[in-house]
Amino acid sequence: MKATALAAHTPEAVRAALAARGWEADKATFAATGIQPLVVLFEDITETEREALVRWGARGGADILTGDGWALIAAVASRLAPLGRHDRTTADLEGLIPELVRFFTAWADPPRAWRIAGAELGLAEPLLIGILNVTPDSFSDGGRFAPADAALAQAERLKADGAGLIDVGGESTRPGARAVPVPEEIARVVPVIRELLRHGLGPVSVDTRKAAVARAGLDAGAAVVNDVSGLAYDAALAGTVATAGAGLVLMHMRGTPDTMDGLATYRHVAVEVAGELRAAAARAESAGVARGAIAVDPGFGFAKHPEHNWRLLDELATIAGLGYPVVVGPSRKRFLAAATGRPVEDRDRATAAACALAWERGARGFRVHDVALAREALLVARATTLAR
Repeated sequence: MKATALAAHTPEAVRAALAARGWEADKATFAATGIQPLVVLFEDITETEREALVRWGARGGADILTGDGWALIAAVASRLAPLGRHDRTTADLEGLIPELVRFFTAWADPPRAWRIAGAELGLAEPLLIGILNVTPDSFSDGGRFAPADAALAQAERLKADGAGLIDVGGESTRPGARAVPVPEEIARVVPVIRELLRHGLGPVSVDTRKAAVARAGLDAGAAVVNDVSGLAYDAALAGTVATAGAGLVLMHMRGTPDTMDGLATYRHVAVEVAGELRAAAARAESAGVARGAIAVDPGFGFAKHPEHNWRLLDELATIAGLGYPVVVGPSRKRFLAAATGRPVEDRDRATAAACALAWERGARGFRVHDVALAREALLVARATTLAR
């Protein structure tokens, strides 16, 4: 007799074991997916629903932990799936079905493309987003690319290294950074956006919290707005994006660059960040932004201490479970220095490692300063996915 441990984090190990022992390909894949372990946290449930889940778990062989207003259920996917079907659940659990349908859809069929103005960006391979800061005070490269010729040269390097999107920012959001007046921010980003597009270096994203700046950037030809405030700074921004039919990145941040460090208080960071991003996405959709045009960013380094960032990176699948494309921006952030001790100008290798880990956990967009190094790490991470 032999006992062999199979890799539980991927259905491929089970699929391969079945296929090697004579199972047909489709049946092996279906069975392997069905026995994937899932852990689902239900919140804001009634006492009746909580008690019904306990009874359901006892009958269905699921492990369940509960408390006031919540329940945590662990089981393989095939045992959990009936909870999302009207013909397989009880009347007192009917209210859970819409949310379970959303959950299983996001889990089983994650987004394969992200809609931006005039195009779709495929997500089967890593989407590299090159950072182009045209500010005098960014934490990493402040002032280097503020001149138009330097910005153009850097954009050409980013594209040559594999960037699928160039993100142009005219306001630093490092801790303690000063707010930039709208006319000044527009004067920084619009000429650069126009010049990049004139040289065929699109698509371009405009990195701003402000509707007026977003409108100017979109009018100049930008296809995406990257809002680090997640619509918390300027509620009019969502309507601006909707009118333009542009893509929208909603990043998680609490407060402003001046106040965010004091707001880094969490009981369970991944779940709380997911909940706040979900609310931001709902606001965007209510304003007319198409669901397929929205991407979410957990906001590494924004209103988060190093331990929050590491936990969030490890539990990134919770953010991917929202059902939107996930963009991450760990590039050169302080939390990488907490692990490596490296200064800001020497954190690109750590950034690349963080990106590879994020890919494995569901991220598909990677906002980085050094595109070439991140791309190489992501090619390795992507190769393990292709092998599944």
